[in-house]
Formats: sequence, C-alpha cells, structure tokens
Amino acid sequence: MVITGNNDRAINDLKQFLSRCFRIKDLGPLKYFLGVEVARSKAGIAISQRKYTLDILEEAGLLGAKPSKVPMEPDLVLLPTGSDPLKDPTQYRRLIGKLIYLTITRPEITYAVNTLSQFMQEPRRHHLDAAHRLLRYLKNAPGQGLLFSSQSKLNLIGYCDADWARCPITRRSVTGYCIFLGNSLVSWKSKKQVTVARSSAEAEYRSMAAATCELTWLRYLLKDLQITHSSPAKLFCNNQAALHIAVNPVFHERTKHIELDCHTIRERIQRGEIKTAYVHTGKQVADLFTKPLRTPAFHLHLRKLGVLDIHAPT
Repeated sequence: MVITGNNDRAINDLKQFLSRCFRIKDLGPLKYFLGVEVARSKAGIAISQRKYTLDILEEAGLLGAKPSKVPMEPDLVLLPTGSDPLKDPTQYRRLIGKLIYLTITRPEITYAVNTLSQFMQEPRRHHLDAAHRLLRYLKNAPGQGLLFSSQSKLNLIGYCDADWARCPITRRSVTGYCIFLGNSLVSWKSKKQVTVARSSAEAEYRSMAAATCELTWLRYLLKDLQITHSSPAKLFCNNQAALHIAVNPVFHERTKHIELDCHTIRERIQRGEIKTAYVHTGKQVADLFTKPLRTPAFHLHLRKLGVLDIHAPT
C-alpha cells in the first residue's frame, strides 16, 4: 500500500489506525512498488522500471544484444501476414503483456507496443522480430524514466496529433496525444481510431477531441485535489483546418459526421477551459505517439517529454 499526502500528521494518524486493525510493517519513504522504482531529489521525483526492464531482457535472452537507437524501424508497416506463424504464440503474448506494463514509465515506446499488441491473436515471425527490435532499444537505456519536476508550474498543456489512414488493413487513423502539468508529462495515449476518417482534418479533429476530454478530466482531478487551475488549458495542434473547425460556430455539411466532437471541443473553448493553438509539425511532440520516427526526430521529441536516465553516468 502507498500512502501519500501533504499533511504528515494525517499520514501518521492513518498508519497508526491501520496498525491497530491489521498487522502491517512501515517500509518508510517509497522506493520500489510493483516494479516501479522511485527516486527523490531537490529537482523532483523520478520514476523508472530498470529492474523490470532488465528482467524482460534476461528472459528474452537479449542482455548482450546490440542496442538500437529507436524502438521501431522508421516507416515500418506491420501486416498480419508475411512470415510463418510462431510455433508458441504464448511467448509473444507474454512479452507484449510485459511491455504494456512498461509503458507506465516509458511513454516513447507506447506507439510501438500499441502496434505490436494488434497481432496477439496470430503472431508471426516478423512481429516477434519487431518486438526484439524494441527490446534492443530498451537495452540502450534500461533505467530511463520520467521526472516530475518540483519547480514546475501547475498549468496543463496538451499536444495532439493524428496519422491519417495509418493502418494498412482498415485504413483507420492513429490518435496520439500527450499532456503536461507544467514541465512534467502526466498523461499520454496512442490508439487507433474507431472509425475511418475521410480526411486528415477529420482525423486530427478526432485526436483533438480525445485530448480535450483528457484535459477536462485532469482539470476536474486538480479541482478535487484543491489545486486551482484558473487559466485555460492549452491544446496544441499542427493542423490548421482542425483548428478553424474548433472555433467556427457554423457547421458545414462536410463536418456533420463529426458533430459530437465539434460540440465537445467548442463547448470547452467557449467556457474558457481549453485554448487551442497552432504548433509547427517539427515541434509537434505528439508525433512520437502516431508513427515510428527517424532517429533525429525521435530523440528531439524524447527530450521534450522530460524522459531521463538517472542511472546514466554524468
């Protein structure tokens, strides 16, 4: 059990109450919990899954493998066919299950894991090869994780993006977004959209709606924690057409099929909860969650996510 709060006396009272009801042992400040390692400093709190990552590499027999610079080969398109089926698919399913849990502290592998998890029913040899490529990326920095800064302002900033018709089988687009509380990454997602978008603007707008819902929920959560967030949450998008639809009060015939998304975003804008803004494609951090990127772009966005390795030599 993890007990947290900003009142030391209340925490001690709760621990004393629990000790009277149950046989418990106080392990002191949180350092390790369910595979997640926690480190504190004046800069903030860092979380990682180094031991968990090394256990995955050891089980796969890749502790001595050559590291890779990116989790997935750039421009890679995985298909359900193209090689022989695996004789033991449980091996692949077990590995992907472990990688899904690893995305708790490794947001940069979210897209790769999301893609690989779509072939759990009948995994093939080239799917396993792509998973091993991801493991070789993890070998490069197994202790990499997230830093929650202690000096950060408590304002919400979101980035949303979509890769139109990314899936070669269904031609559904991929939604990607990431949300920061100040400088700290607190929420992210990479998910295939449930319907086929007929234009890139529609795909981008659906991702904007998903990010808007997440920002709204986080505002409510901050309110429950008695943290005031008076200014609108900023949402950055790199599609001008989607931004124009968000602020245009007139529904056009071609946008009626996304009417619910239009209402969702526009109401939040009118209430002053969300403020949309344009960001150049080269600075769109959410790009990391919609497609496999080349090494320079991948590491550029990775630095912006606030990912760091506290185990790396200084």
